[in-house]
Amino acid sequence: MSNDKYKARLEEQLSELESRLERIERDLDEPHDPDSSERAVQMEDDESLEAQARLVTREITSTKRALDRIEKGEYGYCVECGEEISDGRLEARPESALCINCAKKG
Repeated sequence: MSNDKYKARLEEQLSELESRLERIERDLDEPHDPDSSERAVQMEDDESLEAQARLVTREITSTKRALDRIEKGEYGYCVECGEEISDGRLEARPESALCINCAKKG
């Protein structure tokens, strides 16, 4: 797959992740129910949403870094060892910054 196709996939992925984060943040901004038992459930839900927000934020960061590597002409090469990242790995995870060997080490 060419870098242009990876770039398009990464841009689409970034858009989806940013939309997901916006939805999570909207849900977190919702006021809690005054009923104490319902509020307890909502607070537990907030913990789960906050964990999801952290994960999505990390994915956004990885995706933006991959797009930056494309712009710099460094995409497709491991940031640790400099070896080429396999097409199969990039197709599965286009935001990958590490070849499979370095990923296994980490």
